[in-house]
Amino acid sequence: MEPSKTNSRPIVVVTEGGPHIWAIVNAIDDQLGSVSVILESPESKKQLLLGRARRLGWISAVGQLGTMMLTRLGKRFFAGHAARLIAEEKLQTEPKPGQKIIRIVSANAPECLQAIEAIQPGVVLLAGCRLLSRQTLAKIPCPVLNYHAGIAPKYRGMNGGYWALALGDAENFGTTVHLVDAGVDTGGVLRQACGRPKPGDTISSYALRQAAFSREICVEAVCDALAGKLATSDRGLPSKQWYHPTIWSYLWTGVKGGVW
Repeated sequence: MEPSKTNSRPIVVVTEGGPHIWAIVNAIDDQLGSVSVILESPESKKQLLLGRARRLGWISAVGQLGTMMLTRLGKRFFAGHAARLIAEEKLQTEPKPGQKIIRIVSANAPECLQAIEAIQPGVVLLAGCRLLSRQTLAKIPCPVLNYHAGIAPKYRGMNGGYWALALGDAENFGTTVHLVDAGVDTGGVLRQACGRPKPGDTISSYALRQAAFSREICVEAVCDALAGKLATSDRGLPSKQWYHPTIWSYLWTGVKGGVW
């Protein structure tokens, strides 16, 4: 099915937002129309730290927090590079005037399901939001897809593009649109795209770079869902969940391998 703005069913995107996500939302809106955005509040750093500490231990959690803080500083320091990337790739990284945005606390809050029920979408696309609970997922009466900034299932979780480069696997610097199940990026793969970072790209800009070469697969997957033509594929890749690198491993990889 060719992308068209004649689709009768609305499209919902659930997200915490961010420039790279708006680039994808606006690409879908340009080609398919009828996009409503359910915008959840970001999880607090305290909640994130406590959750990581329970799963991975305090040393890893604190080390990951250090990289997250450094990444935030990097976005400010390399703002000029990001602006050039946005201009070169013609990314629309802000909500359009009149964009329908529904603000909620969490994707698992009752308000999220209420909004979806009111909109009656033909597809829900998750993009940079909390993991949906089994209960929430079971109550969504349409296909639920996820845009993941990594090649699944090999690089599930966080910073898939960074980990592919850090491990010398540049051919898998890519993204995935997949069906959503109860796991972390474990649903059936629908579409994938691979690209290459460019000089000046770092962990602060990889998400923008990936969004630039992934807009079309998001449009295509959403279009397939609206047409009832979703089909999964399996490349036979190993499966592993990744997190933020710790600050010490990030600095070591940068110095040793030039992957920042």
